[in-house]
Amino acid sequence: MIRVGLGYDIHRLIEGRRLLLGGVELPFEKGEDGHSDGDVLYHAITDAILGAAGLGDIGSFFPPEDMKWKDADSAELLKTVMQKVRDAGWHIENLDCVVKLEKPKFIPYRTQVIESITRTLEVAPEQVFVKAKTGERLPPVGTSEAVEATVVCLLSK
Repeated sequence: MIRVGLGYDIHRLIEGRRLLLGGVELPFEKGEDGHSDGDVLYHAITDAILGAAGLGDIGSFFPPEDMKWKDADSAELLKTVMQKVRDAGWHIENLDCVVKLEKPKFIPYRTQVIESITRTLEVAPEQVFVKAKTGERLPPVGTSEAVEATVVCLLSK
């Protein structure tokens, strides 16, 4: 059996927070405003995997109103979810990710981000690809007010 899952997330960019994408901190004067560490790419990956497995979404596992998830490490949240997905008999075939970000330029960090994702999920590098798009200077992404990520995941059982 194979299944496809789609994940999406968007976060406002604010001063005083780190900009994390796929577990990698990118140098920038703004970071994601979120209940956890705000890593939009890990959040979108988590939702894509959960959707493909039919196990819910990130909010059902880690509700934002629950203070125990305040400033949580999104990599650890993803590892928790991935273990439940594996326990249900599912295996990742591949992830295809799109990060939409005006600044900083993402491409210099792509290899690091792919390596971080593959370590977190314990999959091979050829199973993960991440590409980037700008917001073409249109709000909110193009004016550096937000960052977003969309992920498609293929699971097999």
